Amino acid sequence: MTMNAQLESRLDAALDRKKALVLLKGAIARNSITGQEANFVAFLSDEMHKRGLSPETEEFLPGRPNIWRARSGNGRGKRLQFIGHTDTVHVDGWREHWQGTEREDPFGAAEVDGAIWGRGVTDLKGGICAALAALDLLDDAGIELAGDVAFAFVGDEESGEEGSGISAGVAHWTDKVQSKLIARPDFAIYVEPTSLSVYTAQIGFFIADVKVTGRSAYFGRPDLGVDALKATHAILASVWNHAEARQSLTPHPLTGPSSVLVTGLEGGGYIAVPGECRFSVIGSLRPGDSLDDAVAAFEAAVRSNPVEDGIGIEITYPAGRDHAFGGTPAEIPTDLPEVAALKAAVSSVAPERGRTGGAPFWSESSFLINRLGVPTVYCAPGDIACCHTSQEHLAIDEYLAAIRAYARFIVAYCGTPETS
Repeated sequence: MTMNAQLESRLDAALDRKKALVLLKGAIARNSITGQEANFVAFLSDEMHKRGLSPETEEFLPGRPNIWRARSGNGRGKRLQFIGHTDTVHVDGWREHWQGTEREDPFGAAEVDGAIWGRGVTDLKGGICAALAALDLLDDAGIELAGDVAFAFVGDEESGEEGSGISAGVAHWTDKVQSKLIARPDFAIYVEPTSLSVYTAQIGFFIADVKVTGRSAYFGRPDLGVDALKATHAILASVWNHAEARQSLTPHPLTGPSSVLVTGLEGGGYIAVPGECRFSVIGSLRPGDSLDDAVAAFEAAVRSNPVEDGIGIEITYPAGRDHAFGGTPAEIPTDLPEVAALKAAVSSVAPERGRTGGAPFWSESSFLINRLGVPTVYCAPGDIACCHTSQEHLAIDEYLAAIRAYARFIVAYCGTPETS
């Protein structure tokens, strides 16, 4: 699963820097905050048509489409899938932060100090555009494929917008693959930003909202009330003990330790015994951990202490993804030939890149790994640390390196008629 130096030289010579940047800047110009994915999908449809892909689109929710298509080879190679989400997070505070500068417009794709700035440039339009631009390299270099290279761009990955962010887009695409309406890939690259490392594992997570109810009473007659805030104090002590126990478990070598974090607390009464208190928790899981078991252990901690009569506890899970409680962890073997070939393709164009790693975040590879049985990695340009902030930017050199690396890997993985 390698390619020769002659093909590498042909690909490198075919790189059109200006065309690649026009593609990326055009993508940033389309506001696709979660719920508005159609703006970006329309752009992708035009770009995919230009590349002879004849894309298909279908709404996973009203007004919110997915888009996909493949470049077919001669039938003698494997099917490689590039997949990523079309939606971005909000732009709250961006204009205020950059007011009066060339970076003021979050959709302006300003080019500053060798980088492109704008919402979604790293998370993850840079990866999507690099994958499409890699196809340009193949075409401009006159390289045909034995296998298929497929593209799927789905919505609803990001959370934060009302009624959105439950991975409805990738769930819809996954259902179509399971129903054999879309061909199942042999290997997939989800283009979440990894600074061009190759992530073979990701955490799982759950989010829990806990409501503790008692009975409010006027402060002059506290004996008539049941104090929800006092009960919550005891419950939180148990949750924090549970969190310490989870933190002490053996860390995963790629994603690190698991955790349970209390992220919010609200309660109290107006000159009265507090009748209700709420707190929120996010828990992370190591690859190999069971989400059901982790939630059961958390709930046991919440209910471990006796509480006063009249106290009620309700736990809900608002962030179901590929599981009712949240998102499942995922992992593939690090020694797969495909992983080695992708790492080699990256390091051949950027020697300091292409390392094996794990995602300390959750994205949608678990749909492919756990539901479809498709080996999937994260690998794309950009540093996730700047995502979701007014600092979101992507170094142009890293974007161009991603294009070259993807093109080399496509040839190595899918093969050519001469090598098949």
